[in-house]
Amino acid sequence: MGAWDNATGNKVTACALGGSLLICDLLATAGASMRPRLADVARMAGVDISTASRVLRGETNQRIREETRERILKSARDLDYSPNTLAQGLRTSRSQTLGLIVPQLDNPVFAAAIRGAEKSCAKHGYSLLIAHRESGATDAVYHRLSHGNRADGLLVASLDDDQLLREELESTRTPFVLLNRRLKGSPYSVVLDSRAAAAIAVDHLAQMGHRRIAHLAGRPGGFNAGERLAGYRDGLKRHGIPFDPKLVAVAGYTAEGGADAMRSLLAERPTAVLGATLVTAAGAMALLHEAGLQIPRDVSVVGLHDAPVATMLYPQLTSVKMPTELMGEIASSLLIDLLKGGTPDPVAPLAPDGLVIRASTGPAPR
Repeated sequence: MGAWDNATGNKVTACALGGSLLICDLLATAGASMRPRLADVARMAGVDISTASRVLRGETNQRIREETRERILKSARDLDYSPNTLAQGLRTSRSQTLGLIVPQLDNPVFAAAIRGAEKSCAKHGYSLLIAHRESGATDAVYHRLSHGNRADGLLVASLDDDQLLREELESTRTPFVLLNRRLKGSPYSVVLDSRAAAAIAVDHLAQMGHRRIAHLAGRPGGFNAGERLAGYRDGLKRHGIPFDPKLVAVAGYTAEGGADAMRSLLAERPTAVLGATLVTAAGAMALLHEAGLQIPRDVSVVGLHDAPVATMLYPQLTSVKMPTELMGEIASSLLIDLLKGGTPDPVAPLAPDGLVIRASTGPAPR
């Protein structure tokens, strides 16, 4: 807070409440219309401009003492300094912006990944642009983000088939990291261990006596669909339950798909069902209610992934919790490392966070 000095035209800032004299001096000499500069941060922290710049850009591969780093960050906060990203972009041909493409904005899995990516971007001084592209769409969202919006790199969560996705990404000539899928020839992806998650769900159902466990599968040929189906079969084998292909129905990744798949499975009389996603599990539950079946007395239901919406279903849905937000955070940090010239190691699949048991699962009916 402060007042104008009519003689000098500068803003005089009150420092009586323990404020830094240096901050007051900087504000008084700069004038209210001038934003704090990098040189001001460096001066206040007692370092050279290049050191301050490296710290504020989030560079971690420089040998800068932790106490110096903290002093620079505190000086930036005290001065309310924010970098001029437009000027930086003009100097470096970089926009300090990442683009994130998701196939479903209403899916809580992708919402969590977005939160994680935003967290990492903020930490490293990047902005994040979010775009929506449904599976199989032919719009130019990849090109628009990388060229029209000048995103330095792309985070890509896609349900497209491998060939289409590869063609789209190659056409942009922009660095990218894949979210929760793999693509042959693309070394950088961050995926969840969906195979382990599906096996955990089947373990839970089998331990309650279920033998006729159905699976609502994802897109045929998709990376995650294959991993979840493999985990489903792992769990069955572990408990001596024969695999029955008639208990597997393709649901895709929508509630409508989950309901349709569940309807097709009713004739097989499953006592439990594993949804490949929380959304398809919710669709299956709606269909079971419509069919007059009680959950879990007649059919138990488990979904992969967890989100607050699982507690809003009736009954509340048992689910396998996955580190989806962490996936977005790691993928964003990996991409920024690539953009800075790093050669990061591949990331191992992220293990499930565990089973969250709620009211949608119970003992097998006798």
